[in-house]
Amino acid sequence: MNKYMPGWSALLLLLAGLAAETMAAERDPVVDYRIQARLDAAKKRVEGNLRLVWRNPSGDSVPDLWFHLYLNAFKNNRTTFYKESGGVLRRDRMSGEHWGWVDITSMRLADGTDLLRGLTFEHPDDDNAEDQTVARVALPSPVGPRQDIALDIAFTSQLPEVFARTGFKGEFFMGAQWFPKIGVYEPAGVRDRKSGGWNCRQFHAHSEFYADFGHYRVDLAVPSSFVVGATGTETSRKDNGDGTTTYTFEQSDIHDFAWTADPRFVKLQRSFSGRADVTAGEYRQAADLLGRSPEELLLSDVAIILLIPPAHLPQADRIFEGARLGLKYYGLWYGRYPYPVLTVVDPPFGATGAGGMEYPTLITAGTSWLLNRWPFDRIRAPEMVTVHEFGHQFWYGMVGNNEFEEAWLDEGINSYSTGKVMEKGYGRDATLIDFLGLRLGEEDMIRLQNGPWMRYDAILQPSWKYRSNSYSFYSYTKPEIALRTLENFLGEPAMARILRAFFERFRFRHPGSRDFFRTAEEVAGRDLDWFFRQAIEGHAVLDYGVSGLSTEKVPPFRGVMDHPSRGRITVGSGQNEGRGKDREPEAAAEEIYDNRFTVQRHGDFVFPVEVEYKIQGQPPVRLSWDGSGRWIEYRFPGKAPLEWARVDPEYKVLLDVDWNNNWVRARADRKAAAKWSAQWLYWMQNLICLLGS
Repeated sequence: MNKYMPGWSALLLLLAGLAAETMAAERDPVVDYRIQARLDAAKKRVEGNLRLVWRNPSGDSVPDLWFHLYLNAFKNNRTTFYKESGGVLRRDRMSGEHWGWVDITSMRLADGTDLLRGLTFEHPDDDNAEDQTVARVALPSPVGPRQDIALDIAFTSQLPEVFARTGFKGEFFMGAQWFPKIGVYEPAGVRDRKSGGWNCRQFHAHSEFYADFGHYRVDLAVPSSFVVGATGTETSRKDNGDGTTTYTFEQSDIHDFAWTADPRFVKLQRSFSGRADVTAGEYRQAADLLGRSPEELLLSDVAIILLIPPAHLPQADRIFEGARLGLKYYGLWYGRYPYPVLTVVDPPFGATGAGGMEYPTLITAGTSWLLNRWPFDRIRAPEMVTVHEFGHQFWYGMVGNNEFEEAWLDEGINSYSTGKVMEKGYGRDATLIDFLGLRLGEEDMIRLQNGPWMRYDAILQPSWKYRSNSYSFYSYTKPEIALRTLENFLGEPAMARILRAFFERFRFRHPGSRDFFRTAEEVAGRDLDWFFRQAIEGHAVLDYGVSGLSTEKVPPFRGVMDHPSRGRITVGSGQNEGRGKDREPEAAAEEIYDNRFTVQRHGDFVFPVEVEYKIQGQPPVRLSWDGSGRWIEYRFPGKAPLEWARVDPEYKVLLDVDWNNNWVRARADRKAAAKWSAQWLYWMQNLICLLGS
């Protein structure tokens, strides 16, 4: 029973219902797709027709249309995708026997004018004339400012054996990027663009997708034995009398459409409730964090559909739990999930190439039968993948950044968000693993991937221009580390409000990195250019360390002293100058220590840091350093010796590539060494027992 008073609960019930009706839709849709498609399960092929209505979003007259033909990336070993990837993506290898492609067999204006004869393949990113993933179509007359154009397109899509998010494996089908898809015409000002023009990149090894928002209605005919899931809400289902069934799915305010089908899927359905799954206390806590009222944060109900192979059924509860965590915390922190349904697809054995991917209202998870069993059921991969892919409904799904050119805006922000949600659900030190005495949290995992050798690329650059095998680090991991560092610098409330504002301002729009920078500075109320310039746009390595720590007794005074009343005397020797005794003995003064240490900036990244030291018998003293110099020395006498000194004492600066040099002691701490040795021995004992069982 809720501990809060019944009146508050009743108010939540009322306002949550109202919130479902008041979510602002996209005001100015650019595209409308009406697709009729039929799957030939034997040939692994889709025959389709689509009516596309495109609205010119700019004040320009546009003389041509550009299209993505993504499936042509799998047409042969001469495509840009294949050359860059070598036919390998995320440790999954492309089949050399089942190629994929898409042919446009007809393209006409609504009045019947043939456009196909004017189609050419373009290569905006390289000089690979054999790449056919981008097509340009010249128009008989330009599309005027804010005017519409309607096209009728017939196409054939041959699906490859599942690879790079799309294709088939046996009777499993994942239809992703499967139809001719118009590019994005960016008006001047969008993403700081100086003049309007098409943004339609080739399909690269590490790039994902970029498209305009609008409305989709898709009629998909498949063999009647298949279980089907797709983007949007299923609005009708028709038995065609020929062994096939046509499913109709529809959704507005999205920029892509994907589907899946498999006769072996088990379909489960549960729900997320903005009333039952979020307590009044959680609404209040989020409201306090964001500086909003609880009423502004109320979440609506969502149907969660899971399509899962029978072998993975023991993990169904875990996937549902991940989906609920995502709906809850992304909703509370950033904004309500506006769609009535979320479909989660768990690909079967052999189809991992389709896993771990996001499409509007449909995500693919990724798990294994091994994770059904102890102790591997304590590895939280199913939950984490589900949370992460759901999170892309926000960062990419609604805030539609250009994943070709600024992947960090979705992958990086979403990785940061995923980690925060997992910490809420499972604790900071056990977000990923919690078994056999081993606990691994998000911060531990991402810091393990960072180091002084990771200095070759900047976060902000086109995805196909990263150094080989570094896309993941610079698009996912380093941005997450940078955002966590920024949060620790600004404070959790400021960071939460920055992300909330960014989401609200750019929902159903196309922001660029500088839109994020400007939002952050405005919400935080301070200049952050120095941070973004180094962390996101630059290559600088951040590393501060302590060195040169020493603590030595100051010897008693010896030598010549000018005494105010006795004149010049010599202390500590047999000689004598001036009046007084022939010899002045050494004074029995109290012990004084000369304590000193140096903080060094080993990298080029300048960041303000805290410095802390401790004198024996006294509480620690904390100082601040702007970090701008190459080094700073702290030197001070004291009546007791210096025990230790450290930089960044609370480990807030996650971008620091080497925490091992942050702390120096005057004497070695044997207790710490014994503690780590005991932990290592415990882990090794458990590993031996596990392997021997």
